[in-house]
Amino acid sequence: MFSIFGIPAPLLFGQILLGLINGGFYALLSLGLAIIFGMLNIINFAHGALFMMGAFVAWMLLNYLGINYWFALLLSPLIIGVFGIVLEKAVISRLYKLDHLYGLLLTFGLALVIEGLFRNEFGSSGLPYQIPPILSGAVNLGFMFLPIYRGWVVVVAFVVCLATWLIIEKTRLGSTLRAATENPALVQAFGVNVPRLVSLTYAGGVALAAFAGVLAAPIYSVNPNMGSNFIITVFAVVVIGGMGSIIGSVLTGFGLGIVEGLTKVFYPQASDTVIFVVMVIVLLTRPAGLFGKTA
Repeated sequence: MFSIFGIPAPLLFGQILLGLINGGFYALLSLGLAIIFGMLNIINFAHGALFMMGAFVAWMLLNYLGINYWFALLLSPLIIGVFGIVLEKAVISRLYKLDHLYGLLLTFGLALVIEGLFRNEFGSSGLPYQIPPILSGAVNLGFMFLPIYRGWVVVVAFVVCLATWLIIEKTRLGSTLRAATENPALVQAFGVNVPRLVSLTYAGGVALAAFAGVLAAPIYSVNPNMGSNFIITVFAVVVIGGMGSIIGSVLTGFGLGIVEGLTKVFYPQASDTVIFVVMVIVLLTRPAGLFGKTA
């Protein structure tokens, strides 16, 4: 068994894999946040609660209706997306002309309400969600054993992030979305239903959170606190990448996941704070974020 920098290879590559998995969740969640902020100008603190709801919907589909993981990957984001439309129409739409602070406080309150409801109903101990049989087991790569499901999470998270970026940056729909945020009156004059477009944008952002929740369900126990465990770190990722930057959220999410994983190998005491240290350094040197637009 060989070692790298005095670290056994299985340990080093295992932590890199763990970093990539966390990075995948950071990227998906921060991508949804970046879409909502970049397009709607709302800081959505309820994002972690919607991530948790995605996992719980998958769990309920399996245990109450017998609907398996593969269908849950499609149905859970769709259900949370519809819930997001209702939420946007009923509550979020009232904040667009107000200061960011009002959106932050309101969505923080929504997160507390949602988490409290699920905690009262299901408790805090966590519920298991089985890995699909086809993705169970591990592959021997020679220098480490790669759990198939964890490899699947990394790949599918990257593909979804890439597809989302291509849709927003390279398609006519994405151009219309960006134009609607810059000059909604002009886009409305061309016959585009801007309020509907805004609602669908919010739905798309929260659907990404729900999709991440389904991916996370077999790895972490499904519990009401799983979103709050991620959301603070994800906000740090968004700030580092640049508020509203799509590509910044994806690259920074995966990159910081790897940094966090390597820190657990070389200096474990700093693993819980390294992302926040990076955030402070970035804010001091580039306040708009690594990929953000400077004024």
